[in-house]
Amino acid sequence: MPQEAPPPPASPRPQSLLGRLFANTAWLVGGKGFGAVCSLIYLAILTRSLGVKEFGHFSLIFGTSQALVALAGFQSWRVVVRYGVDHIERKDWGAFGRLSMLAGLIDAAGAAIGCLLAYVAIYQFGDTLNLNPDLVDLAFWFNVAALWALASAPTGIVRALDRFDLAVYVEAIVPLGRLAAAVAIWLTGPSLLRFLIAWAVIDLVEAAIYWIVAKRLSPVAVRLSRLSEWRRGLADNPGVIRFFFVTYSSSSVMAAMKQGPLLAVGYFVGTSAAGLYRLAHQLAQGLSKLSTLLMRAAYAEITRAHAAAGPEEFRRLAVQTTKVAAIASAAVIALAILLGRPLIELLGGAEFSQGYLILIPLTAAACFELAAVAFEPVLHARDRAKAALVARLVGLAAMVAAIFAVAGTDSAAAIAWCVAVGGGVSYLLLGGLTLGTLRRTR
Repeated sequence: MPQEAPPPPASPRPQSLLGRLFANTAWLVGGKGFGAVCSLIYLAILTRSLGVKEFGHFSLIFGTSQALVALAGFQSWRVVVRYGVDHIERKDWGAFGRLSMLAGLIDAAGAAIGCLLAYVAIYQFGDTLNLNPDLVDLAFWFNVAALWALASAPTGIVRALDRFDLAVYVEAIVPLGRLAAAVAIWLTGPSLLRFLIAWAVIDLVEAAIYWIVAKRLSPVAVRLSRLSEWRRGLADNPGVIRFFFVTYSSSSVMAAMKQGPLLAVGYFVGTSAAGLYRLAHQLAQGLSKLSTLLMRAAYAEITRAHAAAGPEEFRRLAVQTTKVAAIASAAVIALAILLGRPLIELLGGAEFSQGYLILIPLTAAACFELAAVAFEPVLHARDRAKAALVARLVGLAAMVAAIFAVAGTDSAAAIAWCVAVGGGVSYLLLGGLTLGTLRRTR
């Protein structure tokens, strides 16, 4: 029985790999540009409604959830893209479906494990994080919701099918929903409880819609009956387990570098400092959002180039992407220096102005990530994921060593500079590995 292919993209796609990468990035930038505006507005409502102390509690709870999501969220979308593109090229929708639902099972297992980790982290170590005892139950259930809102597998399905246009619409739900909720809560009586409940519900809604979209795109592939075929999914994709564990380890290291410093600020400096750090971190991530967007588009296109194009085009795409990322990094740093202080004061008011000293090093760290946007996709496509993991581990070790070196300073800005150090080390190592890999690609 013939299996149907997914519907084609809504508009004609560029034929060149670089053209498709920019087209996909343009879709994402359009959506994330809208999301960035929404996030700045709801962030301003949060900071001004809650104040430094309460926003610090919000930051620690939210930061803990992000760390747990990264640890328990097994980045199954990378598995779907890495192996699914080959099945799509061969139009083997059965194999693609088995892989996709295997990724869904991985997501569910990660959420269950994450709930156990959340219980231990919050009920056993809440005091260590300076978490208000009255907020412990709230923090736990918020983390549970965040973990079950993982939508990594359907995200991978949509990206592997080259439907970044639809991904934009789905991912607009969170910033738009949070903005609407923030305004409603602000007008009816702001409280930490209301903000956290709203954030959790919106994340769960987005996850459900992502699965609906994936099902509509490829109904033959996305079927509950394929959950029982997970063993065939493993057999269809030799090496998938090793690739999964290596990429999961790499993403966990990245999560430790992104969320760990916030928790370190809460532990070493205090709750109010964590609020300052969170605002600066959010703004730095907003300024460097292009790194995330390029990574999503580049990962799919570089994987597709490795599967379907010649080695010369593969190298050209990697080099051109790196050049674009380097130019964007320089622009982001300039924006942070020129506009960072007024933006922080606009969002949080004068009491958050010290966040500027935290913003600059965090932006530098984010720009290292942006400049390295093509490195990991190249290494993963050439089966060098383990080398990428080692580079990430060395960067993490450098950051942790630096944090312990400055722990006695009681300075959130000093910890932020440690993040920049770790990012710089990772960038240099990943860049060297990628250069060597491209030279050997013939």
